Amino acid sequence: MDYLAATYFFDYESDEIQKLVAEYKSTSLSAKEKAKLLYLKVRDSWRYNPYSISFSKKNYRASAISQKTKGHCIDKSIVLIAGLRALGIPARIHLAKVKNHIGVERLTEKFGTNELTNHGMVNAYLEGKWIKLSPAFNASICTMFNVTPLDFDGENDSILQEYNKEGNLFMEYIEDYGHFEDVPMDFMLKNAKEHYPHIFDTESGQTEFEL
Repeated sequence: MDYLAATYFFDYESDEIQKLVAEYKSTSLSAKEKAKLLYLKVRDSWRYNPYSISFSKKNYRASAISQKTKGHCIDKSIVLIAGLRALGIPARIHLAKVKNHIGVERLTEKFGTNELTNHGMVNAYLEGKWIKLSPAFNASICTMFNVTPLDFDGENDSILQEYNKEGNLFMEYIEDYGHFEDVPMDFMLKNAKEHYPHIFDTESGQTEFEL
């Protein structure tokens, strides 16, 4: 597996991604320092939005996502992976199913459940080991839900917060789909159709939704 390659989705040779990582190309920064700084930039530069769903390949290119102002967890993971690869840091996408326990009213209304499938996160290879990190929730969203923003120290897994500041259950990982070398479009579409059949119009074949 080549976790440094530029691909259709992780198109880090594009002007958009090169601009994103330009300030981190200094040779005085270690790989760990670069990863930490880029993580924070991706976490907070795009507002988290779980209600826009697309299975159109062009919408999952890092260069296209980078031009938006918001994105869901997979969008933000793709941008982060492309940026890490551009900086010479091996990275890959990791998918899971999670259950959201706070602020679930709209989620339940739109998806019919508070379980979110195809939750995306990142695996980065730093200092001889793979580390999990999730850039999904920007700091302002965390403030809204009384959750401490998720930091990344470059050494330990940094995945979604289990509890909020009051000790109430916030996010729960309930199924791990593993990691992928590239964005697994076929898997994601099949999985979404199995979990959210009501949002797909089978006659029209619609694959993009603003819920």
